[in-house]
Amino acid sequence: MKRFLTYTTRTKHIAFIFICFVFLVLLTLGVIFDNPVAAMAAGAGFAMLVILSGTMMPSPDTDHSQATERTLDVASQTLKNLRGGLNAESAPIICSLLLPQTSAAAIGLTDREHVLGFEGDIPTTHLPGSRISGPTSEVLASCRMETFVSIDSRQQVLKRKSATRGSAFGIIVPLMVQDKAVGAIKLYYRRGIDIDRTQLAIAEGLGQLLSTQLSSYELDRQAELTARAEVKALQAQINPHFLFNTLNTIASLTRTDPEKARNLLREFAGLYRRTLESSADALIPLSQELTQVRSYLTIEKARFGEKRIIESEHVEAGCEDILVPSFLVQPIVENAVRHAMRDEGPLHIDVHVASDGGDILIAIADDGLGMEEDQVKNLLTAQDDEYPSRAQKGTGIALRNVLERVERFYDQGSGVEILSKLGKGTCVTLKLAGAAEQKGLFIEHDATQYV
Repeated sequence: MKRFLTYTTRTKHIAFIFICFVFLVLLTLGVIFDNPVAAMAAGAGFAMLVILSGTMMPSPDTDHSQATERTLDVASQTLKNLRGGLNAESAPIICSLLLPQTSAAAIGLTDREHVLGFEGDIPTTHLPGSRISGPTSEVLASCRMETFVSIDSRQQVLKRKSATRGSAFGIIVPLMVQDKAVGAIKLYYRRGIDIDRTQLAIAEGLGQLLSTQLSSYELDRQAELTARAEVKALQAQINPHFLFNTLNTIASLTRTDPEKARNLLREFAGLYRRTLESSADALIPLSQELTQVRSYLTIEKARFGEKRIIESEHVEAGCEDILVPSFLVQPIVENAVRHAMRDEGPLHIDVHVASDGGDILIAIADDGLGMEEDQVKNLLTAQDDEYPSRAQKGTGIALRNVLERVERFYDQGSGVEILSKLGKGTCVTLKLAGAAEQKGLFIEHDATQYV
């Protein structure tokens, strides 16, 4: 179809030039033979052709605008299909999108070992599922664009290796991510003459486009891995001391209150299981996160005494269904128990959850030891060893972790605010910007990406 349109356009151009030539000849003859009527008629006809050419022929600016629009559209569609990386599902779709943008007869996509996608009618055995050819391996090793020749449907060689004749010709462009070739795009042509400077530029441009989009996917994947590592750090807060203290408490209760010991052991088993099963990928209802908090406090109250820790919850109707990353509230409550509790007297911990337009606000307040102003200012940025005191040691890592995940999962403007006064207590407020409006988005994200 593309070649037919090109042929039609060239034919129109030739016809236009021929008619202009005819009118010029008539104008010349009119002048030579002193025939003003013929000369005026020929001049008028020639002028009309010039005017029509300006209105009917597309301008270079129009062509450029249309080409830019097509490029942006293709870039958008390829990006959408590469969100899961280059694989056997996305590659065929990408091939079908890119082939019309070239003069190639076929196009293929590979990773470092196999052909992932192919579109076109060039006879070849290098179809999806087959191992990559020798020339493709060489391109992946050198990270340079090369042209190749298909000697037949099976054998391919790089053109620079003195191969000049074959059944098909093509271009291989490496796909680069962080200076490493992760795959290749291959364009097949029926004749060597079809591979001109324009097609080489198009092939290189497509390679750069896919490389950029694959690099973006890799950055997202690395961020996901980082998030998992962060959650592992949070999971490590259930440290041997907490484990041993809890088991010792349960052991002592088995002699004095067996029923309470059984209930506490059941609570501890549930807490530990949920902790080990949770990951950075998990988006859970806020109600589930608060259940984790209550389980933790049940264990700590068995250790310190029921009257030493007094908690309360105030959750606005509907907010309990908001999806949040696991370990969002529990680490803050744990910090209050570990670092804010006085030697005597109760520690009150209050959790308030409310909506503010499309945002969700979660405030965790305690009436414990509190902090000085300079300690509060540096808490989210300072290294943990900068605060060796009992009241501050270990709080920074957990809070910085919570802050990073709040900013990752929610809209711009999300964050953590800490208000504290020495001897009076601390209030940590989490602002989840857009959380109320994005509830459906989180459900879809969780279901499709992390099943």
